[in-house]
Amino acid sequence: MSLSGIAPLQQAAPSLAAVDDPLELARFTRWVQEGDGVRLGESALQISGMYCAACTGILENALGAVDGVREARVSAAAQRATVRWDPARTKPSELIDAIRRAGYDAVPDAAAPAREMRRAEHRAALWRLFVASFCAMQVMMFATPSYVAGPGELSMEMRQLLNWGCWVLSIPVVLFSAGPFFRGAWRGLRTGRIGMDVPVCIGVAVTFVASTGATFDPAGVFGHEVYFDSLTMFVSFLLAGRYLELRARHRAAGVLEGALARLPETAQRLGADGSVTEVSVQRLVAGDHVRVALGQAFPADGVLVDGSTQADESLLTGESVAVEKPCGAAVVAASVNLGAPVTMRVERAGADTRYEAIVSMMRDAMSQRPALARVADRWAVPFLWAVLVLAAGSAAVWSVVDPSRAIWVAVSVLIVTCPCALSLAAPATMIAAAAGLARRGVLVQRLDALEDLARTGHLFIDKTGTLTEDRPVLATTLVFDEGVDALGHAASLAAWSRHPLSQALAASLPASGRAWSSVDEVAGAGLRASDEDGVEWRLGGAVFAGAAEREDVQVWLSRAGRPVAGFGFDEFLRAGAEEALRELRADGVRVTLLSGDAPARAARLAGRLGLDSFVGGARPEDKLAAVAAAQHAGERVTMVGDGVNDAPVLARADVSLAMGQGALVARAQADAVLVSNRPLDIVAARRTAARAMRIVRQNMIWAAAYNAACIPLALIGWLPPWAAGLGMAGSSLFVVLNALRAGR
Repeated sequence: MSLSGIAPLQQAAPSLAAVDDPLELARFTRWVQEGDGVRLGESALQISGMYCAACTGILENALGAVDGVREARVSAAAQRATVRWDPARTKPSELIDAIRRAGYDAVPDAAAPAREMRRAEHRAALWRLFVASFCAMQVMMFATPSYVAGPGELSMEMRQLLNWGCWVLSIPVVLFSAGPFFRGAWRGLRTGRIGMDVPVCIGVAVTFVASTGATFDPAGVFGHEVYFDSLTMFVSFLLAGRYLELRARHRAAGVLEGALARLPETAQRLGADGSVTEVSVQRLVAGDHVRVALGQAFPADGVLVDGSTQADESLLTGESVAVEKPCGAAVVAASVNLGAPVTMRVERAGADTRYEAIVSMMRDAMSQRPALARVADRWAVPFLWAVLVLAAGSAAVWSVVDPSRAIWVAVSVLIVTCPCALSLAAPATMIAAAAGLARRGVLVQRLDALEDLARTGHLFIDKTGTLTEDRPVLATTLVFDEGVDALGHAASLAAWSRHPLSQALAASLPASGRAWSSVDEVAGAGLRASDEDGVEWRLGGAVFAGAAEREDVQVWLSRAGRPVAGFGFDEFLRAGAEEALRELRADGVRVTLLSGDAPARAARLAGRLGLDSFVGGARPEDKLAAVAAAQHAGERVTMVGDGVNDAPVLARADVSLAMGQGALVARAQADAVLVSNRPLDIVAARRTAARAMRIVRQNMIWAAAYNAACIPLALIGWLPPWAAGLGMAGSSLFVVLNALRAGR
């Protein structure tokens, strides 16, 4: 292996001309309409070279300075940027160029270039760690005789020779291994921001200069003590911590990428003459017929027109369970064909697919900085100024007490107080929690919602489409004439209709092969038909069938105008709905059912679910009023819904969750989307949010306790620079590893 293997990160990026190509642009950009009618591009970029929270402000300023950029959001924890820009005034290549001019690198947030950039970044980080560690070991070997030799056993000439060897070995550590620290510090100073790298660089530079002076002129102003061993060990420890942080970030990015980057790059499009053409998935349009091979991901949303199969829809459900897909069934982009080769008709392609909506939501969430992180960032800057003043003061005091240890103590103070752990405490935890929820099928669109969700005391939940399925289930069967096969006649007649109640009745009763003639379906009323004897049968509402109204019966069967059977239907509860509400109440959350059904019907469902709080006959304004009243009472409110009428109340609630199959406007207003459509995931989301907030508090307490304990030790001279470096790296590593627990 040679140093020539270290390639600049820029080589991982595609050419800037390719980035502006419309097909390439579609892979990482979506188009949004502003309130003033201007059509803007919103591009997702993955960034390399970020090492601390201060990099966020540098990059946001650099992107904001580009003409045509309306908004730029950068997340240091996720190393992603979301930029909203005017296509009439700029283009993506100019955004990437601005990032490069700021001293970083970026590629479109698409799978292949992002993976290559991570490999290049990992390779460079590993090389720097290797060089620093190897040189540190050699320096320690050269420094050991000075520590173990007795008086007179080591001549001054030999001591000087060993110091020269340490100096030579420290040069690649300072110039190469510590390069990211110096570049980060320079970027911050150039833009008027002091980041975490500034105290590190001051410590490294001061230690190297003072030790170099002592090596060249032992009788000079710097004295004869050298600290090359502390310098190289500190850089090694710090690089080791950052390398492990890098691995953790890359692993999280890989998991997310594995869930999202599943669309094939090309598709086999069928022509009208039966010919097959290999085209980019970006070229597909509604109406195209596409052949999907076994094991291939579906390239767009659509329906099967030839063949049947099974599909892995784990992207939507969070579980890799094969779902049966008969001919005519809907298929979703990025789900995997597991059964047999099939042909599909494209209904939605590109940015219109449900997959792309999920990708956009996750990119938005990964680019956000939670409020807790912004608070930590605000405190980090004044804290760094205080550290610089403290280090200068300690150097001044020790220059009087013991001049030979003044530099040693100042360097230790600079190193041990670097607030990396404090700035990582919140964003690393909340991003890990969001990634863990994504694997379960819960997509968080606003990271700050996790804090509110953890503190929720009152949950309002819509009924239809949220707690219940859209399909009804047979609940009551009444037979008034035992002399006829009422159930067989009802099942066979119901099979002629596509009405939901008829379909539920046909599915619930034993199949019957009776022959009917003169079948006629009266819209809004029911079915009528004649049997083999010419007798008319009717299946439908009470008036249509000639029966008296009953609250518990919705469908009647009559023969020659006389009712022979009645059927009552209830709503089909989603799997896990009762258990989810029971566990929420056990966690101390008050649950209120919101339903547009009649109060009596809502009361029955509430009783079935064990709820003592419900609102029946609720119009959208009634739901909004109920949530507002709870908020005015001081409660933190979460709303779960799925319909268009739920959008206003979703927007009003402190935290809002929408079902994945719900209306687009409801999903757009929600803080998180239950793509899995499982009520139990509401419980999982709240518990994950609560665990994440506990971990954030643990991380912040740890960071504060670490500084409170180590700063005094450094000031009184009990903490050498190498131990300070080990403590700083270990503190940051502890925070990152602890944060990863939030995603489990």
